[in-house]
Amino acid sequence: MCPMAARLLPLLVALGLARPAGSAEAPGGGWPAGAVPEEPLCGLERADASLSAAHFLHRFAFSQPVILHGITDNSAFRALCTREKLLAAFGTRSVRLSTANTYSYRKVDVPFQEYVEQLLEPQDPARLGSDTLYFFGDNNFTEWGPLFQHYVPPPFRIPGTSPAYSFGIAGSGSGVPFHWHGPGYSEVIFGRKRWFLYPPDKTPHFHPNETTLAWFHHTYPTLPPAERPLECTIRPGEVLYFPDHWWHATLNLDTSVFISTFLG
Repeated sequence: MCPMAARLLPLLVALGLARPAGSAEAPGGGWPAGAVPEEPLCGLERADASLSAAHFLHRFAFSQPVILHGITDNSAFRALCTREKLLAAFGTRSVRLSTANTYSYRKVDVPFQEYVEQLLEPQDPARLGSDTLYFFGDNNFTEWGPLFQHYVPPPFRIPGTSPAYSFGIAGSGSGVPFHWHGPGYSEVIFGRKRWFLYPPDKTPHFHPNETTLAWFHHTYPTLPPAERPLECTIRPGEVLYFPDHWWHATLNLDTSVFISTFLG
């Protein structure tokens, strides 16, 4: 390496424009970055490790979403979720894909390697949700259990509920349109995931078979300020909590690796 390049390399590494010598993984765990726009502001409250369980129950558990940062350390789990590591561990295993529409009726089983190498691609804006296959949930816990054992879930629990994991990987521009269910958490392991949320008493304007990307391009710009959703983008190490019956839609800005903890 020439002297000039040697001096420039640390700066390029710091800026994310080069990899350090000997590094085994590309930035983002080897998962491709995307080009979907990110909103400049976040409309959700944030909390850190100083948040107590009592304060969580009083302020957020039953009333409003919150982004939690620094409450757990999942660096070990993240190291196992790179593209290379997951393909080596699960490439020949079958995964169940769901259609990316509100009701996710259709399920398709494919080898994990086929999904990653052939189906994991940026969302086509013209494609309907019923024609878009998406890997989230329906995990075989016997096969994926050894991976999930390394995940550290958020510490806050709601009385009368028990946690269930839902692991997924999805391409840039993909996502699930508006729907609701019980309370839960969603953590981004790699990539960025943009969330749109409405309280239970405010039904959003959307078509259940329209992808989130199509809704974002066609409906979102027409909404008056009073009808805009709460929204924010979460990044690796951040966890979004959403209460029971809150409407939510997701949009993966990059190829996103994520895990949700549903409290049923």
